[in-house]
Amino acid sequence: METQSTEPSATSLAPPRGRFDIFRTLGPGLITGAADDDPSGIATYSQVGAQFGYALGWTMLFSYPLMAVTQGISAGIGAVTGQGIACNLRRHYSPWLLRFAVLLLLVANIVNIGADLSAMGEALGLLTGTAHRLYALLFALACIALEIFVSYRRYVTVLKWLTLSLLSYVAVVLSVHVPWGAALYGALVPRMVFDGDHAMALVAVLGTTISPYLFFWQAGEEVEELHRQKRRRLGANPHAAGPELARIRTDTLFGMGFSNLVAMVIIIATAATLHANGITQIQTSSQAAEALRPVAGEFAFAIFAIGIIGTGMLAVPVLAGSAAYAVAEMFEWPEGLDRRPREAKAFYGVIAVATLGGLTLTFVGLDPIPALYWSAVVNGILAAPLMAIMMMIATNPRIMGHLTLPRWMALGGAVATVVMALASIGFFVLL
Repeated sequence: METQSTEPSATSLAPPRGRFDIFRTLGPGLITGAADDDPSGIATYSQVGAQFGYALGWTMLFSYPLMAVTQGISAGIGAVTGQGIACNLRRHYSPWLLRFAVLLLLVANIVNIGADLSAMGEALGLLTGTAHRLYALLFALACIALEIFVSYRRYVTVLKWLTLSLLSYVAVVLSVHVPWGAALYGALVPRMVFDGDHAMALVAVLGTTISPYLFFWQAGEEVEELHRQKRRRLGANPHAAGPELARIRTDTLFGMGFSNLVAMVIIIATAATLHANGITQIQTSSQAAEALRPVAGEFAFAIFAIGIIGTGMLAVPVLAGSAAYAVAEMFEWPEGLDRRPREAKAFYGVIAVATLGGLTLTFVGLDPIPALYWSAVVNGILAAPLMAIMMMIATNPRIMGHLTLPRWMALGGAVATVVMALASIGFFVLL
């Protein structure tokens, strides 16, 4: 975002002088990035590693700048306008466009929640040797309770600590033999075989890393941060925007980098174990964990399964929360995790309904494979048009004032939008 001045002011969110608290600086971007590695994402990365070995590791480096610039734009919209994506859609664009986007987002999120809860229940069931549906119910209730009854300040801290669960996959890699020469070659040297399997894998990776619910969540969380800090939106105080926009850039770049690094580690772990032992088809994250047991040992299996639970506890609230932000902004309801339950009953009601709706799919015998498939279809339909709308918002001086996108970021956003549009088209061609 361009600013008229980068000098700090009394309203700046820069860290206290003489101290740089990285854990305090990182927030919405870190949580958003970590939530992107949800159980359904873990299943995608596990399948890529199992099917292709190290050959598609480069897709993580390819998708990183696209993901970072897209999330940076959504965060900037929230911080500059003081409103979320859906609210800006309502104020500046056609009502039917808003309803279409929110409806697709709600459907995709509920299905994704159901698949994630199912994967979490199965993972705990693998560890305990008992049925998983009861565990899915307990996880759903725990996620709802945390979002509704824990104060925003404490809840954000909980989510930040949950991001550490992703380090379990680093432990898996360190516990198995990895031919690092081949792994690094796959990560750094792009190789693309032009057939249906490789093209579908690329589309799946892009659809997993760049998802609409992340746009709504990060924009909403930046608005929450303004409320928590009792600050004005940056558009109303552009002279003090420099430090805060710098904080957003650092947070987003780190969060998306952490997300893609963990995804790379998952690909390497499954390539070194499953692919190396002839296991090339993985359909769920829990299947990936179970398949690790005979080839990598009990420790790798247990750590992988624990990671599924930890990332699910992070991702399900983000999925439900992003749906609640969108629906509340569409109907102009009071919204925000910083509000008490009685102050935003409808907002918290959407969180509960979305989570329990996903849980219901698990109890009625949801097959996670077609569920994730159709969730990806809906996200693919929604992502590119929504990214184009975000670009229009972020480059519009009437909305953003003096804090419109700089040219380099506008170019990066345009490239990301075109890539996602081509990926969506490719998905339907392959379908």
